[in-house]
Amino acid sequence: MDSFAFHINIKPTKPWSEIAISWLVEEGFDVFEETEAGIVAYTDANSTPNLQEPLDLIKTWAENSKIQCSVEIERIEQKNWNAIWESDFKPVNVEDRLLIVAPFHDKLETNGLVVVIQPQMSFGTGHHQTTWMMSKALLDLENLPAKILDMGTGTGILAILAEKLGAKDIMAIDIEEWSAENARENAVRNKCEHISTFHGDIDLINGKQFDLILANINLNVLKSQMESYKNSLDRNGILLLSGFFETDVPELLKLTQSLGFEKQKIFTKETWATLQLTLI
Repeated sequence: MDSFAFHINIKPTKPWSEIAISWLVEEGFDVFEETEAGIVAYTDANSTPNLQEPLDLIKTWAENSKIQCSVEIERIEQKNWNAIWESDFKPVNVEDRLLIVAPFHDKLETNGLVVVIQPQMSFGTGHHQTTWMMSKALLDLENLPAKILDMGTGTGILAILAEKLGAKDIMAIDIEEWSAENARENAVRNKCEHISTFHGDIDLINGKQFDLILANINLNVLKSQMESYKNSLDRNGILLLSGFFETDVPELLKLTQSLGFEKQKIFTKETWATLQLTLI
């Protein structure tokens, strides 16, 4: 399946590239690559037959944000997709406690855990600040809870890390069928035996209870699903949230506190944030 690459040049690049990614996710773009000039946003050619519509949306966003922005469109054949990932996928080191690599990387020496990820088109290679922080938050937990939900699993990286840290009951869900399949493949690749992966949405957790919920999605989805997280989290359970900016933290804290969550930790990395909460 072919894809379109929208090469979006933005001035100033920071923090507008990251803001653009957050905005474009809500408009249906699903894969991104940060560049020195801005970002490249990828979308399925079959789902975007009319290029003028996303072009107009990007131009409108730039005008409203009062920034300089130009867009060039490139059609990419499917056979080139993995080459794009491979050329950009460098090993990711999380404080020397976790090394995230791809199958094509040479064996690297490390004293920490190793997670092998073939990303395909899924989100979650560890390169993005939010995945890095969620990984760190998992590594920092003194006692890993027994029953875990990874909502919006992407490549399955957080679910895989949770099993490597000792978890025995993990449910991983993604709304994209190809992401769910990619997560299953990566679980097998890492010899995981305790991850159940499903294609679907938040309704799949109705009637289920968890001790730890991981949700690295985006702000609007998190807000819309917060009641479900509360209803499916055991008392004193942990909620780890990411996919938003530092500036969004007050809004999320106000919402979560109104539902009975208590703030435990805030992680930040290059304008992005992760919240660790407990249901009291």
